[in-house]
Amino acid sequence: MKNNHNLHNKRTFTSALGCLLALLFFNASLNAQTITPKDSAANYYEVENITLPDGLVAETGAIGFMPDGRFVACFHRGEVMMYNQKTKQWKMFAEGLHEPLGMMVINNHEILIMQRPELTRVKDTDGDGVADVYQTVTDDFGMSGNYHEFAFGPIADKQGNLFIALNLASNGAGIRNEIRGKYDSLSRPGRMYSCVPYRGWIMKLGKDGILKPFAVGFRSPNGLGFDAQGRLFVSDNQGDWLGTSKLYHVEEGKFYGHPAGLIWKEDFPRVVPIKLPVAQLDSMRTKESIQFPHGYFANSPTQPVLENTGGKFGMFGGQMLIGDMDHKYVIRLLMEEVGGAMQGACIPLNFGSKMRIGNNRLAFAPDGSLWVGQNDHGWVGARGIQRITWKGKKHLDIMAMKLTKTGFDLTFSLPLDPAKAQDLLNYKFRRFYYEYHQAYGSKQFDVKDIPVQSIKLSADGKTVSLTLAELKAGYVYELKTGDIESTDGKYLFNNLICYTLNQLR
Repeated sequence: MKNNHNLHNKRTFTSALGCLLALLFFNASLNAQTITPKDSAANYYEVENITLPDGLVAETGAIGFMPDGRFVACFHRGEVMMYNQKTKQWKMFAEGLHEPLGMMVINNHEILIMQRPELTRVKDTDGDGVADVYQTVTDDFGMSGNYHEFAFGPIADKQGNLFIALNLASNGAGIRNEIRGKYDSLSRPGRMYSCVPYRGWIMKLGKDGILKPFAVGFRSPNGLGFDAQGRLFVSDNQGDWLGTSKLYHVEEGKFYGHPAGLIWKEDFPRVVPIKLPVAQLDSMRTKESIQFPHGYFANSPTQPVLENTGGKFGMFGGQMLIGDMDHKYVIRLLMEEVGGAMQGACIPLNFGSKMRIGNNRLAFAPDGSLWVGQNDHGWVGARGIQRITWKGKKHLDIMAMKLTKTGFDLTFSLPLDPAKAQDLLNYKFRRFYYEYHQAYGSKQFDVKDIPVQSIKLSADGKTVSLTLAELKAGYVYELKTGDIESTDGKYLFNNLICYTLNQLR
């Protein structure tokens, strides 16, 4: 009896344990179904790490492609290297440059490189694959020796003019005893300064070889690019006078917000720029086209590039992409002209978990793949080079966000499930603004949830017209989408989009 009793107890215990494990497994399965994404960027894009030479410190400052298909990259320590995609071999093309952070390919033997002291023409004249000519194109700008005086570019417009960007100096370090260019102490107060010309400026190099100031008001403009219409866009990084990181449509003669460089404006009075009333500076500045909400969207936007692959990279032809140092994605820019000025939305473009952070430089290859050069350089980021290839399948994404008189029209890449598309719970808006002030960064002010009052789905099922309870100029409108699904069962996984509303219709 004792043995039978023990056997009964064991069976009872085993049965109870089995039920408990089954229940735990069931609950775990439910939780897994809840937290596992219903679709993944990895289903649509392949991310490949490019093997780099041993011993190379892969802080990528510039990348591009030669006409013959070779990939070329500049690194912070001064190396310029060529990569043959067929043999997967690297070869040194040039070396000894000072912090190269921009590049433009001219032909199979010649590159323009923006290094800290000058724009340099680097050429291989004897065809051995190694540069033998280093020629100054322009060095007609000031240098104080401050570590933060980076230089970016060049990019060329359709007329052949070149554009470069000059970073401000930082009060986190001093200047050298020997400087280049005229010194002006009026700009030294403040966190960032421009004690030599033309720090904080976008510069234009004409075909006549003369470098001229083009536009002012930048802090750390780590990226220049032209859109499909030939408009110049420049990114800038959050800091003093920038409540959050921004993208500007840059036009000649305009002021874009950071006052330090104003000291080099011909008609500017002999006053300390940062001591002007904030309201006066605010009235002078041209506002950004896009604000990237700091912390969770983009902390350090980098280089904007035009997607012009002819469909080889997917469905984003004619749009611009931009990198960010802190996140494992690039960002699509969905802009429109309202009231004669550019404004619009930004949305992440995810490529899956293999993507690294530190996405400093972007370039499309002849085969349509996107190459990304990564950098940390002592800040947040990563090192290396990655190649991103589209697998040929279309995913569900937001292709456009257009302002209307009563809200926004969202156009999707695929027809939507009508029930999901017209569910009010799938659209959560809030709005806020960042303050323009001298302090470093800004919190979000006047944050408010904005209800969606009505939804209309277009006949083709691709456009959702949202009527909002309130539209107000001067705010970022942030939208988080819910469980939106296409008619063929694909789910939206890029579900954060932010629209910078400067002007109402």
